[in-house]
Amino acid sequence: MTFKKSGLDKVVEPEQVLTPQYLWSGGSIIPWDDATVHVTAMSWTAISAVFEGIRAYWNEDISELYIFRLEAHMKRLWDSMKLMRMSSPYSSQELENAILQLLRANQATGDTYISPFAYFSGSVPGYRAAYELPVEIYITGRSNPSNLERNRGSRCCVSSWARISDNVMPPRAKGIANYQNSRLVSTEAHINGYDAGIILNAQGKVAEGAYACIFLIRNGVVITPPVTAGILEGITRETVIELFQEDLGMTVEEREVDRTELYVADEVFLCGTYAEIEP
Repeated sequence: MTFKKSGLDKVVEPEQVLTPQYLWSGGSIIPWDDATVHVTAMSWTAISAVFEGIRAYWNEDISELYIFRLEAHMKRLWDSMKLMRMSSPYSSQELENAILQLLRANQATGDTYISPFAYFSGSVPGYRAAYELPVEIYITGRSNPSNLERNRGSRCCVSSWARISDNVMPPRAKGIANYQNSRLVSTEAHINGYDAGIILNAQGKVAEGAYACIFLIRNGVVITPPVTAGILEGITRETVIELFQEDLGMTVEEREVDRTELYVADEVFLCGTYAEIEP
């Protein structure tokens, strides 16, 4: 079995996601059940954490696992840590190697969702200056089959919640605390009978989906909000733009998007590492 880093690149129910045997923490592979954080550290650890979600796709024909844009994901993790004033105890290359070690240890022979987490450790309240706190990192890799062959689209609504702005909390950081915004949007959508919510930013322009970037197509032109619209700078988004331009020869406009443009668009879809492509 080999593992390659690649630039290539049905909805999974929670019970289908199995707990792996191992994770990576503190510089080594350890049994899943041996990884613990004290209960008093939970809240402060969580609000400080930044992370990545990275997909690896299993090719059954040649028995190889292909990691989707690993270097780009690690670069974004580094950017998120920088915004949170975190200093990593490991280099990017060391963490990439740790991911490969973890996949081998868990004998991953199927689609896998990989998540490195960086956080300020300890139970000291989180209002202490960031540079005073140690940083720890752990990595998980769970079995998570691709949803690319889903046979239906998602029903979406525009949320009454607004997207966090760069003057409040940096939305371009992939931080756990930012996902409270996403959770509120998603919860509201589900309560009202929808699959997903779409968020407007403080200026009333379309930002993104609760957990994914958004694209629309009008009159043969691909449109997506710019990275200055309060969005997470999506790696799948970047890849989709490249595919539209280079493989399909379509014009892509990164610009402000009015809410009403969603209603008159020919097509709308969400995209992200976990969501993949979601019409």
